[in-house]
Amino acid sequence: MKLLVTGGAGYIGSVVVHQLLDAGHTVEVIDDLSTGHVGSLPGEVMLHKRDLHEVGEVLTPSAGFDGVLHFAAKIAAGESVERPEIYWNTNVGGSLALLDAIRVAGVQRLVFSSTAAVYGNPSTLPITEQATVAPTNPYGWTKLAIDMAIAHAVKAHQLGATSLRYFNVAGAALDGPIPLGECHEPETHLIPAALEVAAGLRPSLRIFGGDYPTRDGTCVRDYIHIEDLAAAHLLALEAIDPGRHKIYNLGNGKGFSNLQIVDMVRAVTGQEVKVSPAPRRAGDPATLIASSVRARAELGWVAAKPDLASIVGDAWTFFQTRRIAGSTG
Repeated sequence: MKLLVTGGAGYIGSVVVHQLLDAGHTVEVIDDLSTGHVGSLPGEVMLHKRDLHEVGEVLTPSAGFDGVLHFAAKIAAGESVERPEIYWNTNVGGSLALLDAIRVAGVQRLVFSSTAAVYGNPSTLPITEQATVAPTNPYGWTKLAIDMAIAHAVKAHQLGATSLRYFNVAGAALDGPIPLGECHEPETHLIPAALEVAAGLRPSLRIFGGDYPTRDGTCVRDYIHIEDLAAAHLLALEAIDPGRHKIYNLGNGKGFSNLQIVDMVRAVTGQEVKVSPAPRRAGDPATLIASSVRARAELGWVAAKPDLASIVGDAWTFFQTRRIAGSTG
């Protein structure tokens, strides 16, 4: 298939791009490079450096695309509370432009990068796709709004679409020609931030909240390896049905607390990781753990790297590779 990947130069998008190429697909990428990296893309991939609102200039009826994988978005929950207008404009406005371009071009397949943030504070665990959706921040609301827009587009235009609701994505893809991992500036995700502390690049790791009703008082999250997450996109793409909008949760079904993550980073790196307690962040649920039963049953998806040691270990290997490349280039 000929596929357009929005946000394909980003962390998740780039790993999916490489897997799509390995599977024999032809891939083009649209990315404004505000957070993505050109160096994450193989040389044979055509990059359209454009804002998502301009996607109609790339996704035209004559371009011959068979499907779209949509990753382009703003993703920081805390920032979304401070600057909600940016999130509504980028995430929702850009996605509506994409859906319109898909309609005009007659594309029949869409895989959307959604999030567990749509569930908010869950009443039961693990979280299934039937759980109540009640986001606690604008980021989650924008993702839910896109899911709703996709559902209506599916009914109106016989589009086949799948939304994949991620839990916490981490780790790195190391086997390909280009090592791929998290490269955010500044880094806000827990595992790479903890690795920065272990490497002496920041003095300590802030842990938000120590009084949650969890095993050690810190938040518990479900971590999924980036390679496992990416593989689910290829399976979802093949399983799309015209006129149906499917939703799948993607996680390991295991929960690890923030302090367990810190302990694993210490074990993997052999370095101390100083922790600085901080107040709870508004809207942070105590525990988020996925049920991926539906993804296993309907897509045949199975996590190949579910253990925390592999996730943190691959992230650390990528971190060191990136530092060496930076020091020599």
